[in-house]
Order: sequence, then structure tokens, then C-alpha cells
Amino acid sequence: MTDITMPERNNEGFLEIAEHWNPKVAEVIADEDGINLGDNHWEIIRFLRDFYKQHEMSPPSNRLFVKAVKEALGEEKGNSIYLMQLFPGTPAKTACRIAGLPRPTNCL
Repeated sequence: MTDITMPERNNEGFLEIAEHWNPKVAEVIADEDGINLGDNHWEIIRFLRDFYKQHEMSPPSNRLFVKAVKEALGEEKGNSIYLMQLFPGTPAKTACRIAGLPRPTNCL
């Protein structure tokens, strides 16, 4: 992985300023979580960044994240198991952190 200067992050690893995100930053954050980003990951990351641009917020909970993905990308991708395989733990929280977005408000 190339050396890059990481933008400032909070104690949970979320970027302080979402605009400082770029794909290289995403790769570093994902690597810290042991995630090797593939096309399926990038599809969800792009979806989240578009969601954020449109709504000016991250999906507020894991349940609403799954529902929003389902509406945008279909049932095959809009389900908890698929998203958990891509983003282990709490998918909304992990995916938002990698996508450089604020922490979802209702995620533990």
C-alpha cells in the first residue's frame, strides 16, 4: 500500500471532515479492519457517498442502511447477511467509516 497522509480522524476512526476522503484513504481504513476492498465493497461505498450527498447524513441505523441498499441495489445486496460479509461487525458503521462519512447516529 502506498504511503499517504491520513486525514484527521476521531477516536472511532471516522474522518473529522468527510471532504478529506478519497479512495486511498478508504483502502487504508479498510485495511485496518482487515478488509480487502473489491468491486462489491466499492459499489456499497459509492452508494453510501451518493446517499450522503443526497440526504446530508449517513443512514441513521443498520436497519435503515439495509433498507436503503435494498431499494437502490435490489434484494440480493440489500440484506443483512450480504452486507455483514462485506463489512463485518455493524455493517452501516464499518461501511460509513471506510466511505469517509459520519458515524451513523443510532449504531452502537
